Amino acid sequence: MVPEISPVQTSPKFPSATGVVIIGGGIVGLTAALTLAERNIPVVVLEKGRIAGEQSSRNLGWVRKTSRHAEDIPLAQAADRLWADMSARVGSDVGYRQAGIMFLARTQAQRAMHEGWLKSVAHLSLDSRLLSAREIANLVPGGRGHWAGGLYTPSDGRAEPTLAASAIARAALAKGAVIVENCAVRGLATSAGRVSGVVTERGEIRCEQALLAGGLWSRRLLGNHGISLPTLPLICTVLRTKPMQGPTDIAIGGPDFSFRQHKDGGFIITQRGALDACLTLDHLLLGHRYLPQLKTQRDFLRISLGKVFVKDLALPRRWPLSRPSPFEQVRTLDPPANPALNREAMNNLMAAWPAFEKAEIEQAWAGTIDVTPDSNPVIGPVSALPGLTVATGFSGHGFGTSPAAGQLAADLLCAIPPIINPAPYRFERF
Repeated sequence: MVPEISPVQTSPKFPSATGVVIIGGGIVGLTAALTLAERNIPVVVLEKGRIAGEQSSRNLGWVRKTSRHAEDIPLAQAADRLWADMSARVGSDVGYRQAGIMFLARTQAQRAMHEGWLKSVAHLSLDSRLLSAREIANLVPGGRGHWAGGLYTPSDGRAEPTLAASAIARAALAKGAVIVENCAVRGLATSAGRVSGVVTERGEIRCEQALLAGGLWSRRLLGNHGISLPTLPLICTVLRTKPMQGPTDIAIGGPDFSFRQHKDGGFIITQRGALDACLTLDHLLLGHRYLPQLKTQRDFLRISLGKVFVKDLALPRRWPLSRPSPFEQVRTLDPPANPALNREAMNNLMAAWPAFEKAEIEQAWAGTIDVTPDSNPVIGPVSALPGLTVATGFSGHGFGTSPAAGQLAADLLCAIPPIINPAPYRFERF
């Protein structure tokens, strides 16, 4: 089962030319398209499957500044402002609530990590603060966990992934953007050393610039043009309960579980302490670049070697643009949920808050995230291919910053002062 996305009537026509082509119909690409359309810049979004069909609808919906790298927080702060006005901007509910996010520490070592993060962002004037066990009990009653402390940011929040991308897409269409589903991009056409068009399974669209917002597929498309983007896939398993009475409206991140309330009254839950790392050839090719992360986060990874490796290996890494691409072979990556991780999440959560012993599971799914070596995204031009900008590699926390990330990409395409300093996200840092 996968989350049910709010439907959108996309464009029936396939244009021959436009100003900007956006490759990928996830929430970052759609926000960039909305921003460009609001500026009266002709833009076409091309999606190989269905808009928001992959991670943009499968994520947890958290909108947070907490525990981000300090250099990533200005983007999150800008996103807060944009999320607050998003429903009015697009004329539709996106499920945004600024209800706060709390991270829990079971040990003194975990509490020390929260303290260290808080010190590292002291210059940014956040409303984040450390909590005692008593304060946690007051804010999230009914628990029986023994917490060493917590980290709480009241101004963090959440939105609904199954609503937000669709609402943004409809607003972009209303402003003149063209969105074409089931149309895979095979690669980029160039003229005089710069991008002059995008080649698709339906033919070429001439354009002045292209934005690659293809999530985990971005590495393969760039690789076909001889450009290396060092991203790796990891899989997050999620479940949703039926409506129930929960302990709080605050989103809670424990060491080995997380939960936040869904718009229908149920809860979105995951085993926050574990991700599936189903090995692919890229893990072998790029693994050395992730050694610093692996040393500190090895316990979070459930590493396996099996069918995923074989299926990935069968997808070509180089192909002529006149022939079908890997993106036509896999329209939507739909990894199976890991029942063992969901059982762990529920058991750990019930041990902390007995109210969840009455929870009934409505749905379970999984999504694949694209991780960079420093866990920050890439947003900026690719100097090796003038006319191409990328917005990808969001490392599992792109939904929260997507309004600002999409606008930043649009600002760079328009060559206007950007919403925030883009330096931390430059492609060349890798």
